[in-house]
Parts: sequence; structure tokens; C-alpha cells
Amino acid sequence: MEELDIIELFIDESREEDGIDAISLVEFPAIEENFVALSKHKVEFKTVDSEKRIIVGLALVPNKLIYRRRGDYEYNITFSTETVRKASELYLKRLKNNNTTLEHAEFTGGVSVIESWIVEDPEKDKTALYGLNAVEGAWAVTMKIDNDEVWEDVKQGKYLGLSIEGMFSDNVEDIEEVEASSVLEEIKKLLTEDVELKSYSDYPQGATNNAKRALGNKQTKKDR
Repeated sequence: MEELDIIELFIDESREEDGIDAISLVEFPAIEENFVALSKHKVEFKTVDSEKRIIVGLALVPNKLIYRRRGDYEYNITFSTETVRKASELYLKRLKNNNTTLEHAEFTGGVSVIESWIVEDPEKDKTALYGLNAVEGAWAVTMKIDNDEVWEDVKQGKYLGLSIEGMFSDNVEDIEEVEASSVLEEIKKLLTEDVELKSYSDYPQGATNNAKRALGNKQTKKDR
């Protein structure tokens, strides 16, 4: 069996959109393109206090391979321990703890993250009390559910796990830029005109089209 590519996702703090926007209560969450809604990363939550309507679960686990598919291109994504920690910190700094969705489809009120921490010692961490099998570096959260309807659905087993949703960066674009530079250099060697060329817009139209066509072919092959 052919080994799948592994693409590490990370948070680029220069991009305002990068980071966790919400945590979703899910049974079978969906996977979308670069908007991360992770079904394979779902972890079952546990009820801590039925009377107070408190649950605990893992929002994100580091260094776990998560299967993704884009068209015919199959690959795995993963998050480093550093990215998991940064995601948890930005989530709180940006005051996202009241952002909760149901099945990654709609926001709901009355559900909040009231506690958030990174697991340092899985054996001594309180996640061990609830059998969550956390690993070192995992992001754990405690949620309070004041919404009567949502709590009833939790009790009935409609929602079984937690799943993050948000935007992340990867190095794929950087690779494409290197490929673009290489193609342009080859075209430059073939040109007889003595012109300083630095980008697509600086090339004669024919050369620009050739470069874009070449990159398009490379991208098509990669996506397959």
C-alpha cells in the first residue's frame, strides 16, 4: 500500500484567520477543505457532573495522523505539540470560549468552555479520572451546558464527542512558490530579449501563460 503524504498544519499568527473559531458538539462531524472540521480527530467526552451539566473532553491531540481527501488526492494531516498549545492559547486570548456549534452547522448559545489546559502528565492529569486516554501535549477542555435543549440531546446520546473548527496554514503554498520560481528561471533562459523579469506580470504574455500552464500541470499531478 502506497504511503500517504503527511502535511503538518500550523498557526501563522500573521494571518488573522488562523486559529480555532469554535468547538463543536458532534456525533459524526463533517470534513471540509482547508476549514478544519475533524471527524477522525473526534474524542468522546465524559460527563463530570450531571447536575451542573459539565462535560470534559479533548479538543485537539498532537502528532496524530488524520486522514483527509481532496478529490483523488489522499493524505494525512497532523498538528505538532507546539501548534496544539498555540491553538489553545489563541482560543482563549481571542475570547472564543462561548463559540460552540452543533455538528459544525450552527452556533448555539448556552454552551461555554469554562476550563482549558494542556495535559502535562497523562497519568496524573485529571483526564485520567474519566478514562480519556490523553497523551502528553493534548488540549483538554471542560464545558458547561446551560442550554436545556442541548443538554437533553447530550443525555440522549445525540452528541458523543468534541471537534474543533478553524483555519490553519501549511507549507504547500511555499512549495508551489519554489516550483513557480524554477519554471520562471527556465523560461528566462529561453528568452532572447534582455529584460529584467521578476514575476508573472513582468513577463511577456506568452511566457506568462506558459508558466501558469506548467504550474497548472504540476498541481494537477500532485492533486491526483
